[in-house]
Amino acid sequence: MKRYDLRHLKDDFYDRMVELIDQGLKVDEVGIFMFEVGDFSSIQKSADVIKETGHELMNSLKFNEVDWTVVVKKASDEDAKARKEALAASKQEAEESASEEA
Repeated sequence: MKRYDLRHLKDDFYDRMVELIDQGLKVDEVGIFMFEVGDFSSIQKSADVIKETGHELMNSLKFNEVDWTVVVKKASDEDAKARKEALAASKQEAEESASEEA
């Protein structure tokens, strides 16, 4: 398990978080990322970024009054690819469903 403090990056930590997951963690290793919460949109965006990369978001919680942590488990390349494909298929299905209703 590794812990990373990304608070100094303010709301521009997403690329660095993905870089650290990809290069700093081993497959199935857990990383804890701390970042500063501004308007709370960064919480959902961080979860979305992790999901889009195919890794597993294990937890997301308030650390103190201004900081947040997310706990991420690095997926293997095969698992990450499968999760990305499933997410893309789900989005496609939702778009098709929405266009049929319109």
